This record gives sequence, C-alpha cells and structure tokens, in this order.
Amino acid sequence: MSKVRVRFAPSPTGPLHIGGARSALFNYLFAVHEGGELVVRIEDTDLDRSKREYEEEILASLRWLGLSWQEGVDVGGPHAPYRQTERLAIYQEYARELLDRGLAYPCFCTEEELEAERQAAAAKGEMPRYSGKCRYLTDEERQALIDSGRTPAIRFKVPENQVYVVHDLVRGQVVFESDNTGDFIIMKSDGIPTYNFAVVIDDALMGITHVIRAEEHLPNTPRQLMLYEALRFKRPEFAHISLILGEDRQKMSKRHGATSLIQYREMGYLPQALFNFLALLGWSPEGEEEILDRRQIEASFTLDRVSRSPAVFDLDKLNWMNQQYIKKLDNQELSERLEPFIAATPYAGQVAQLTPQQREWLMEAVRERMVCLKDIENLLPVFFDQPDPDEEARAVLSQPGVRQVLEAIQAKLPLKEDPEEYRQCIRATVKELKLKAKDVFMPVRCALTGLVHGPDLHLIMAVWGRQETARRLEKALAGLKE
Repeated sequence: MSKVRVRFAPSPTGPLHIGGARSALFNYLFAVHEGGELVVRIEDTDLDRSKREYEEEILASLRWLGLSWQEGVDVGGPHAPYRQTERLAIYQEYARELLDRGLAYPCFCTEEELEAERQAAAAKGEMPRYSGKCRYLTDEERQALIDSGRTPAIRFKVPENQVYVVHDLVRGQVVFESDNTGDFIIMKSDGIPTYNFAVVIDDALMGITHVIRAEEHLPNTPRQLMLYEALRFKRPEFAHISLILGEDRQKMSKRHGATSLIQYREMGYLPQALFNFLALLGWSPEGEEEILDRRQIEASFTLDRVSRSPAVFDLDKLNWMNQQYIKKLDNQELSERLEPFIAATPYAGQVAQLTPQQREWLMEAVRERMVCLKDIENLLPVFFDQPDPDEEARAVLSQPGVRQVLEAIQAKLPLKEDPEEYRQCIRATVKELKLKAKDVFMPVRCALTGLVHGPDLHLIMAVWGRQETARRLEKALAGLKE
C-alpha cells in the first residue's frame, strides 16, 4: 500500500474559519496516525477576493493550532508550485488534452444567455443544467464566433447513462448518476480553471491518496470522478465529514459568535484547548474522557470513529475545556501567555514592577478565575485600582461588627510576605472573634477591594504586601460610620 498523503487546500479569501480549521486538523491527525504526509496548498484562483495577507494569516493560524506539514506553499517540496495561480500552465495543458481527445469543447455562451436558460428551467420546475448547445457547433460556427470577438470557456462533456459509486470512508456508499449533471465548465474564458478541474489535477499530480473534506463538497464529487476517469488518473479515497452547526442547529455563522481561528486566539483561548475541542467535533475516541492531549488524540484518531451526524459547536464546553487547560499551566507559562494581554491593559507598568515572587502570587490568584486569557483585563483592576465599594460591598460594610473585624485583622498583619501568613491572619481573626468565616472574610474583602467577589483574598494581600494592605485597611476604617 502506498504511503498515505492528504492535503488541506484553503482559499485565501478571508481568515481561517473554524470549520476549515477542523478539516485541516482531521487531515493532520489522519496523516500522523497513518504515518503519512500532509500537503498544504493554496487555492487562489478567485482573483478578486484572494489576498496574500489572508494566506499568511491562514498558515500562521494552522501553526498556532499546532499543525505541521511536510509539503506546501511555505515549505516547498517535490510537487511545487503549491499555489494554484502559479500552476495555470499545467491546467491549460490538461484542458488541451481533453479538447484534443473530444472530451471537452469550447463554449461561447454569455452569462446572459446562461441566466436565461436557468430562469427557463426554473419556470418549468426543473433543475437548472446547461443545454449543451455549444457541444454541437460546427467548426465553421465556432470560427465565426471567435472572429466576432467571443473568447470561449471550455466545457467538459459529461458521459451519458453512467453511474459513479463512492465508498465514502465516513458516509458509506454514495451513488451518483451522470444524467443528473449537465456539461460543466473546466476552464473559464479568462484562462482560469474552475475548482473541480484544478482540484482533480492537483490531487492527482501531488499523489493525494485520501481526500478528507466537509460534506458540503459531496455534490462536487461526481464531476471530479468524471474528470479522474477522463484524465486517466487514479482516484483517491474520499471521506466527507459533517458540517459544524451552532447550538441552534443552524450552520455555523457570525451570528453564533466568533467563526475564525484568529478570533479565538485573540480572545485568549489556548491552542491545545482548541486542538482538543475541534478534534471532538465529529470524532469520538474510545472511553468517556474529554480532556485529551495531542499525543493521545494522534494515537487514537481513525476515520471509522468520525460521525455522519452534524457536530454542534458548544461554546460552554469550549469555555470549560479552555479553563481546564489554563489551570494546567505552570506559573511561568501562564505568565508568558498572559504577557500580550497584560500589555494591552493600563496596568502593564504596574505588573512589570512586581517582584518575581509577587508575580507568582498574581498568577496563582487569577488562574482559577479565568475562562480565557483575555479575562485578565477584568481581573487586574482589583490589584491596582483603589477600592470604590459597590452597592453590595457598602451593604456589607454597614453591618455591625465590621470595625472590630478590620481592627483585629490590622493588628495581626504578618511581617513575613507570604500568602499562607495572610491566610493564617484571617483564620486567627475568625477564631479570636468566634465568628463564622464568611463574617470575617466578606467585610475584609469589601474593605480592601470594594467588591464581594474576586480572587483568593490571601493571594491578593500577598501581592500588595503588608504596607499596601495596612494602608487600605486604615482607609477603610476611616470611612466607616461610627
């Protein structure tokens, strides 16, 4: 059996969509599991919308997700070039071959004429398909049209009464009849190939053994099978994976929130969390475990465990998963990953002034409170802004006995700067005053931070240090009503 070779071939007309990222990931996982190779090429024949910056962004997104490939537009390889606009001469050569063998013909129909055909079919309640009128032009008629200034497209002659069967590795046996397909364009009049023509040639010449792609490409398959046969190419295995739906069971779109991988990166989702989450969108490993590292996923990924049913993008599950991965980071890695998010806040300078030990305690304090790294923007104010008690905090501070609690804490502030010392300070106050823990913790939190909720108080106090904690206590005591 030949080595498995798969490909991911995005169009650089926008950022990498979450669905495209999942397709790329499944191709990568299949290649790794089978000891094969992944090719990344760029389908940029949409000249109006394709942009090199999108191409670069797509490749950067794939690398950020943790994917690597053996051949491609950026790493080269024996089947270069890997950008379709650099392969136009190849497509034109194969189009000429089909013309010479009588398997294709020039089509002079204008867009207006074709639209009229579509409307006529629709009026009869029929599926639009090309009438084939240019198929039967004589050489003289063709020459007359050329002399009149018309530049033809090239259409493929669809074989009549043929049945094409695909043993799809996900969907099972799928049958197509050629009579449902009209003659289709393979080269446009401007010399640019259509998707179906270019993709068949690229896959064949690059030795692709398995085409793993979204099920929305399934309708393209019969045309591609016809072209594989006409060009005498060996056809690959096909696997069409289900669509990704939003929680309302509709196709994933902007109304469901972020749809591109770069948006999730910018919000502070970890690549290993996205890797894990996307792998489970339509694929299920053995067992019930959902937090799987990439080695586990790579070792167990097979197409026979890919579901035919649509995958639902559950944002709550992604958030939970990302939170678990954040909790797994050690303080050093968490600090490094948070750096760009901290730099975007007004507190970057104050964080930079913390000692290494204070920064460690800051990481411990914020770790449990973050769903995404971007959440640091809402967590830093409690460390660096002066307390301005909200309505709930003022209600707590107006209760009887608050002064006694704050004065007891003030008297017990530790000399040693350590979170455990601050924890023991609070516990000792609870014991001394014979109060419930919340009747000490809550007034102290509200007095020091102005909020009823937040990161662990003993860690916040350790980040501040004794001097700042004492100053805040003194100010809170001065503000209490007698």
